[in-house]
Amino acid sequence: MISIIGAGSWGTALAIAARRAGNDVALWAYEAEIVAAINDTHENTLYLPGVALDPAIRATADLEEAAAADALLLAPPAQHLRATIAPLAGRLPATVPLVICSKGIEQETLSLMSEAVEASFPENPVFILSGPTFAADVAEGLPTAVTLAGSDLATAQVLADRLSFDRFRPYSGDDVIGAQIGGAIKNVLAIACGIAEGRGFGDNTRAALISRGLAELTRLCLAKGGRRETMMGLSGLGDLVLTCTSTQSRNYSLGLALGGGQTLAEILGQRKSVAEGVFTASAAVALAEKLDIEMPIVSAVDAVLNRGADINEVIEGLLSRPLRDETD
Repeated sequence: MISIIGAGSWGTALAIAARRAGNDVALWAYEAEIVAAINDTHENTLYLPGVALDPAIRATADLEEAAAADALLLAPPAQHLRATIAPLAGRLPATVPLVICSKGIEQETLSLMSEAVEASFPENPVFILSGPTFAADVAEGLPTAVTLAGSDLATAQVLADRLSFDRFRPYSGDDVIGAQIGGAIKNVLAIACGIAEGRGFGDNTRAALISRGLAELTRLCLAKGGRRETMMGLSGLGDLVLTCTSTQSRNYSLGLALGGGQTLAEILGQRKSVAEGVFTASAAVALAEKLDIEMPIVSAVDAVLNRGADINEVIEGLLSRPLRDETD
């Protein structure tokens, strides 16, 4: 059995995909009303309304019951991942693989998701599932390709086989660091692209932000010990392009609203779901400073989101930066 921990839109979509791949599936939710809705009506009416779930997908609010599985897919919001799974520390067999599906960097510790999980589960094999994925598209069964990365490549390939079917294709790899950097930083860059669109700057600007943003996330990837080629793959460029070009992206649409004149408080007050880039921005800036690297676009987004900076002034600051070698 495969269990998904976290029944937001992404966790629910993963449950659908895992079931379509032929697995017995359990889905853990914190909210009792979500558990009841999934078990009684076979629909996550709060986070993925209108999508019918296979009746064989069983929801539970009992974390230990959900953890009695061959593999756990971890999909809570990134800032809550560590606390969500903490009750399982010392109770989970060391052979159970933990597949992290959350994307972000911890604000308090500047830890990647793998570092947060390994702190409490040092014996369990840890993997990263990342890539260009919108939950609604996966739930609908539209063709999707992702990265499934782990230091144990053989086990990563076994897990990829268990999750795969013709419309969901996990490609295995062993760059755990790189797979996480792409997934975390692309959310911040998507907010930048949304702001630019909201200001009416056009497609040239978005292409520039994606290209220069790719340089920034690659810089961070290398500083953390990841590999440059990973940033050219599904969990890097693939996820970046998707998230920076569609209003399905919670982060892009948040930036679009900011660029159109709404305040962050107004935007967040209208939403149930989490835009991870809001939290990752400040953590990424702090991590970049710690590693002594420059991430000007990410820093600009952080200034707007978390430091009260004026959008127009931040944009002018970016446009007036000294020119440099593109490969630097």
